[in-house]
Amino acid sequence: MRNLPFFVFVCLALSGCGSESGSGTDTREAAVADTPVALEVSGSGPAALTAVEQIEGDYMRDIVVEISSDAYEGRGPGTAGDQKTRQWLIGEMQRLGLEPGAADGGWEQEFELVSMDNRQPDTWTFDKDGEALVLDQWDDFIVSSGVQQDRTAVSGAELVFVGYGMQAPEFEWDDYKGADLEGKILVMMNNDPDWDPDLFGGETRLWYGRWDYKYLSAARQGAAGAIIIHTTPSAGYPFQVLQTSGTTPDVQLPAGDEPRNQIEAWATEDAVRRIFDFAGYDLDELREAAYNRDFEPVPLGVSTSFEMDVEMKRIKSANVLGLIPGSDPELADEAVIYTAHHDHLGIGTPNADGDA
Repeated sequence: MRNLPFFVFVCLALSGCGSESGSGTDTREAAVADTPVALEVSGSGPAALTAVEQIEGDYMRDIVVEISSDAYEGRGPGTAGDQKTRQWLIGEMQRLGLEPGAADGGWEQEFELVSMDNRQPDTWTFDKDGEALVLDQWDDFIVSSGVQQDRTAVSGAELVFVGYGMQAPEFEWDDYKGADLEGKILVMMNNDPDWDPDLFGGETRLWYGRWDYKYLSAARQGAAGAIIIHTTPSAGYPFQVLQTSGTTPDVQLPAGDEPRNQIEAWATEDAVRRIFDFAGYDLDELREAAYNRDFEPVPLGVSTSFEMDVEMKRIKSANVLGLIPGSDPELADEAVIYTAHHDHLGIGTPNADGDA
């Protein structure tokens, strides 16, 4: 998902902040009362160590067991499970003695989202010199619409390998070299160069290496779409993660005037290797070439047409905001913000046991 709602609580002034915990007699409430945000701490003492000692496995486990249960239906944004999660969080913040932190004096900051349920086709066909190569959805690729419309389509678009698909002038790096990529499908590597600590932060993944940057980068070139090559090392997770998240509705903030692709896809390394073999190129050789600043885009001579229906809905979700007022008047206008997303994938494709 491109944009995830999250809950927030804010502590104004690190020095002398504290609150009264909620009262209660059951084990759950007792555990909450012992959590770090309920402590009265002093700026001159080892407050951090004291707080860490209060984070206990049983308390954390209880939270995970609660909100990951089937009762919350996967916590998809804008769903009944999302609403239930927000109400649970509000209850927990009340138990901890936090104050409502939203602008209207309430606990929630509402906003609108766009839910896009991509009706992915079973196969995707690529053409070259009268021959066809067919990839299978799920096993070979996951695809979503890049535009907030009820249908997305590409006709006769050529595939072009663009290396990492990055333009980073501060590193003197430009994978596009001014090539005309209007209406093309750009095939690109995941992550960013990581063999030099002085180049793109070494093994630290910068925004240049993230999938959202890569899709935006392709759209800036006027491309019709992009295919990111998945490998577990470059992504940090197996293809199964994309299969799971890519078959639930894609939730986004409403589109602005930013450039967008028609289609945005991931494909397995094996599937992309088959495309390159079909085109008469060696994937490993082209990737090796893309490790250098002087790399230039390589048209593959393979074209594709693609159509997909999208079920679009306008939905609402909200951030949950709780506040711990500080006591230092000199820091009264400053805030420390802690955030975490409370939503998840919702109800997805059933597994082998039929559990969705």
